[in-house]
Amino acid sequence: MANAVVRQVLRRPVRLVPLAFLTVILVGTALLCLPAMHHDGQVRPLVAAFTAVSATCITGLTVVDTSTYWTPLGQAVILLLTQMGGFGIMSIATLLAILVKGYIELSGTLVVQTETQAQDLGQARRIVVRIAVSMLTAEAISALALVPRFHWGYDLPWHQALWHGIWYACMSFTNAGFALHGDSIMSFVVDPVVVVLMTLTVWSGSLGYPVFWELLKKWRRPRQWTVHTRLTFYGFMALFVVAFVAFLVFEWDNPGTLGPMSVREKLTAALAGGVMPRSCGFNIVDYAHIKDETTITTIVMMFIGGGSAGTSGGIKVSTFFLLFFLILAAVRGESDVTVAHRRIGDETIRQAVTIALIAVACLVGGTMVLALLTDLPLPHVLFDVTSAFGTVGLSMGITPELPAGGQFTLMTLMFLGRVGTFTAASALALRTSARHYHLPEERPIVG
Repeated sequence: MANAVVRQVLRRPVRLVPLAFLTVILVGTALLCLPAMHHDGQVRPLVAAFTAVSATCITGLTVVDTSTYWTPLGQAVILLLTQMGGFGIMSIATLLAILVKGYIELSGTLVVQTETQAQDLGQARRIVVRIAVSMLTAEAISALALVPRFHWGYDLPWHQALWHGIWYACMSFTNAGFALHGDSIMSFVVDPVVVVLMTLTVWSGSLGYPVFWELLKKWRRPRQWTVHTRLTFYGFMALFVVAFVAFLVFEWDNPGTLGPMSVREKLTAALAGGVMPRSCGFNIVDYAHIKDETTITTIVMMFIGGGSAGTSGGIKVSTFFLLFFLILAAVRGESDVTVAHRRIGDETIRQAVTIALIAVACLVGGTMVLALLTDLPLPHVLFDVTSAFGTVGLSMGITPELPAGGQFTLMTLMFLGRVGTFTAASALALRTSARHYHLPEERPIVG
């Protein structure tokens, strides 16, 4: 009886998460359809819808040039949508409820718990406040560092430097990847100051709020870190090293990417190349000219993504390394999956496997649809499909060329990638009742 009551209570917040994102997307589409939002004044609903989905789902894929197509007012709407998507629609609604009412209702708390991955209901109210504080603080620090660089380093007037600083700080922290330059941030490859600042901001947003706050409190005591923080932090470092070295080695002499650059510029570009594919869609090089080895590496990194309860997409670093330890335990013949002297519960392992398999299904399905609709090379299609589902935003330049059906496919993948495969799976699971008996066990042949 108790489980049935909890199930009924949970259904509403789980369903509200995708519904809230969809509502904001529809409102954003309507706003971006207004003639004042684009320079030519022509209403293109598909362009507006694609941009609204990409902004709200903090992806960064575009079908038009953000810097030339949208007016400053349209760019402001895009910035607002990315902020709402990065913070979490449910977190914003609950924070407003706290400010207005002074308290938080149970249903609202459960919604925030679903969105922010809180471990208990008592943490939800504190988490939404911490998210707001950490987000605004990180973006403000990044903007304050970028504004003078844009003014003195690129001769921009103070008002333009301020807008560029705020824009790139927000887009970096939310991992949205929209740029005010036609070549994304490729023109900054010679500027390690801008690249390093933006890379650190991307990291702070994609790491995940639980890990971020635990590191702030216990950064001197790593032995006291939770298993989740260890998986995420050490996993981040390991994947960064792999991506950085792979990008640098594979593209070192590529005339279309790193080949013409100096050693310092190659290292700067590789730094961004090791971070941006994990969650943020800023192009430091033209990805249409990267080698096949780099393409494979980038697709894998986009698929994995960043930290849970952060602004990144993908299946998440913790999910990936839980699967790694699951395989390791199976190879060793161990019945328990252990990480940092802790046993991982069977339910957590099933969730990790479910998330990974649903993600693979989405990528295979999206790739097949685009392959049927276009004659584009398969590696390019798979790259952009993975980028959409991982809410990364990198592209090999095929997105603007896609037909309407192809763009709708990417929009669906971006929505699924942001809302989260686990949220979708939870919504389906809550419709079923628990089985109160066990059937006889049988072991089919595997392998």
